[in-house]
Amino acid sequence: MSPFGPPFAALRPVFGAAARAGDLDYVEIIRNSGPVVMAVLLVLLAASVVSWAIIFKKWLRLRQAQVQSLEFLDAFWQSRRLDSIYQKAENLSASPVSQVFRAGYVELSKVTAKKGGEGESPLVDQMGGIENVERALKRAAMSEVTALEATIPFLGTTASAAPFIGLFGTVWGIMRAFNDIYQMGNANLATVAKPISEALIATAFGLFAAIPAVVFYNYFVSRIRVLDSEMTNFSNDFLNIVRRTFFA
Repeated sequence: MSPFGPPFAALRPVFGAAARAGDLDYVEIIRNSGPVVMAVLLVLLAASVVSWAIIFKKWLRLRQAQVQSLEFLDAFWQSRRLDSIYQKAENLSASPVSQVFRAGYVELSKVTAKKGGEGESPLVDQMGGIENVERALKRAAMSEVTALEATIPFLGTTASAAPFIGLFGTVWGIMRAFNDIYQMGNANLATVAKPISEALIATAFGLFAAIPAVVFYNYFVSRIRVLDSEMTNFSNDFLNIVRRTFFA
């Protein structure tokens, strides 16, 4: 069985002819790079591997958060009992909206318990009212956004820094190439083309690391912004329900 799929079968003669024609062996180029260029390539390779690991993990996390948030919101608006909704939220821990509800429900239980207790002063009753529930909702929403944004700044850093790291490797490689050409005393096109192409591989590595990072960074930021809006809208709706039901 050929390692190439049907779409690539027609390209095998081209690749074979190129190899026989003496095209550049990029694996050999990387192995023969100087210590500085090699260090640049290793840094970019490590950044690319870490970026793809973050992309895969964060994509699954945000997808699960979106699916479970929709499931929780459906259960919330269909149910008439907060305790049953709380039990449902415990099974949807990946949903940031359900975690915001849980924080608000716990604080509401404390507030209603104080409100119904004996000997409470008006000041305690006032400070333990709807404002506490609102603060609990905001704290939970901020905590969820912080958790969702974890590791994403690494993608932004890779997207902005990787091309410059690759460019540094290219510049260093070109300097080294011209020095070798000077030592040889021969500056025709045949002697210049190969070392320059070897130096440019660092820029290619930088773009390889940066392009996926910037694409998925923007994608994840937009998805988190949507989830943040859902948490804000839910908090407002939940507060309105609490005001009408418990503090009317």
